[in-house]
Amino acid sequence: MNESDATIILDNITEGVFTVSNEWRITYFNRAAESLTGVPRKEALGKMCSEVLKANICEGQCVLRQTMETGTSVTCKEIFLVDKEGHRRPVSISTALLRSPDGAIIGGVETIRDLGEVSQLRKELHKSYTVHDIVTRSSRMRKVLNNLSDAAETDSTVLLCGESGTGKELAARAIHNLSPRKGGPFIAVNCASLPETLLESELFGHKRGAFTGAQRNKKGRFAQANGGTIFLDELGDVTPAVQVKLLRVLQERQYYPLGADHPEHTDARVVAATNRDLEEMLVTGEFRQDLYYRINVVKLTLPPLRDRRVDVPLLIDHLLERFNHLHKKDVRGTSPDFVQLLLDYDFPGNIRELENIVEHAFVMTPGPNLTVDDLPDAMRPSPPPPGLDLQGDNPLKSLEGRIIWQALEETHFNRSKAAARLGMHKATLYRKIHSLGLKLPTRDGRSQ
Repeated sequence: MNESDATIILDNITEGVFTVSNEWRITYFNRAAESLTGVPRKEALGKMCSEVLKANICEGQCVLRQTMETGTSVTCKEIFLVDKEGHRRPVSISTALLRSPDGAIIGGVETIRDLGEVSQLRKELHKSYTVHDIVTRSSRMRKVLNNLSDAAETDSTVLLCGESGTGKELAARAIHNLSPRKGGPFIAVNCASLPETLLESELFGHKRGAFTGAQRNKKGRFAQANGGTIFLDELGDVTPAVQVKLLRVLQERQYYPLGADHPEHTDARVVAATNRDLEEMLVTGEFRQDLYYRINVVKLTLPPLRDRRVDVPLLIDHLLERFNHLHKKDVRGTSPDFVQLLLDYDFPGNIRELENIVEHAFVMTPGPNLTVDDLPDAMRPSPPPPGLDLQGDNPLKSLEGRIIWQALEETHFNRSKAAARLGMHKATLYRKIHSLGLKLPTRDGRSQ
């Protein structure tokens, strides 16, 4: 097969193919590569490949460079290309060495497969809705995300409410990344983690000599967030004195650094969050009414995970994908009882707790799938008491047996103490032990 035949074949396949010389200049560029990058062949030939491809791995993680340096081919690595119009396109790439007839390395070859359709099919398969790493199929959460996207387009102050661990900081970052300010800084401050004097200096900065140890001027977080977004987490925990100064910032876009004689201007968009009931705090006087009305322009309440259980399997898959990438493992899925147990759990710590549970199981699992045995001890179902029949259809009998067994264990099987703890006569306890078929140790707590 001559060179002309090879060109015809390569121009009629769906994968993009290009080759580079040892100097990283493009020596061949097929028709599919033109389509994927939006760059004509004539324009691509002779250019450095990084100028044409503009992939997210071109700076420092180029797999073609790794192949040419180590001789090891790469297969089906998923990355993003940026086409001529500036659009990010998901693709899969494979690399290999390019050799002359005598075996000398004269460059490298890379094939590119478009994953746009695959990515869309994945979304359809999961029926998921994603806004900057917030994954959900819950109708209630989708409504929140729609409102979040609308709010992001403005400069209005946003108040995020919800229990601890519901993803308020993630929502704040999504607002920033979807806003016209996305090119500016995102500065997060946990208002509950600092005492009043340190928080004031952290937010507004200080001048040299403002207090003992202030040896030089320091920029505050509002100054650092100019042109971007400042996220005030746990706003309900700030003191009345700091509330007054935050009110001035929101009203006049000005603040005084500690020790300053003149105010400074801020151009930071404010997104605040709290897990406390600010309206109840208004009644008790813990939170200023005027600040509340300034901060409560757009209010978004993130539902707890127990109210969006439909998202649990989706979030588990999302976390597995992330942990596989971080820890270089290949955990492929979960057992049905693992997912069911998490579906039945109330998650008082919400998504943060789910993340910790899944990471624990991920680290502990010896196999390719997460099982109930990989969960933290406190979450694993306790074994049934010896002799208790769980195969029947009477859940009350099972529950009663477990409660009696727990009381016996806690009293070292002292029947009298267990009966007293359960609030029943000793004879009644003996009768129930017999009827439930519980197998007790031969020695009881009276001998201890």
